[in-house]
Amino acid sequence: MLGHLRHRQTLIFDGDDTLWENNVHFERAIRDFITWLDHSTLDPDQVRAVVDEIEHANIAEHGYGAAALGRSLRACVERLRERELDEAELATVTGFADRILHQPMELIAGVESTLIDLATRHDLHLLTKGHAEEQRLKIDRSGLSERFGRCFVVPEKDVAVYRTVLAELGRPGTTTWMIGNAPRSDINPALAAGLNAVFVPHDQTWVLEHQDLDPVPAGQRLVVIERFGDLLAHF
Repeated sequence: MLGHLRHRQTLIFDGDDTLWENNVHFERAIRDFITWLDHSTLDPDQVRAVVDEIEHANIAEHGYGAAALGRSLRACVERLRERELDEAELATVTGFADRILHQPMELIAGVESTLIDLATRHDLHLLTKGHAEEQRLKIDRSGLSERFGRCFVVPEKDVAVYRTVLAELGRPGTTTWMIGNAPRSDINPALAAGLNAVFVPHDQTWVLEHQDLDPVPAGQRLVVIERFGDLLAHF
């Protein structure tokens, strides 16, 4: 048990699926795409495996977000198609991803009230990855931007990025915490960069963000909580 930290801490929050719902919209788009494709020999799980493989391969070039998903779905059709598709059908494919941009923002339960409470004692910042314009639109639409001193939007979250953020904030890792739902992006690289971390699991975390939690380096701390509001028991 961490106990309640009374000294001022620097808390850095992930956005997607930590502060607001995100991957549920991507999952729905992929399910609808697979239903529409209705492949004659591959079952839905097999088609999904192809989508995941293509998405993983495309990350380095196209990054994250709705537009990247649209490219991946089109590539999946091109790999698996059993006939030529016309432009209208290809537009339908990318449309499954495009509609994600128009989904209402849904804050995760307890987020806003918890941030308001935490801000009375600690310094709050946001670190989110993905397509810059898309992520900044989410931040604006969430209504949470005023809760954070700095909002960082990066194409990827790795050890170098966390070290850069620490340097820009001018804060030591010993009193800085990364809070998020994705072991691959939020927890493991933050720990490797010298930060502490809080893992807030989400049952809709993107499969490509799944990863075992790394051992915690000596002198650092990892806290696992069940829901966002549980942060108030520690901070």
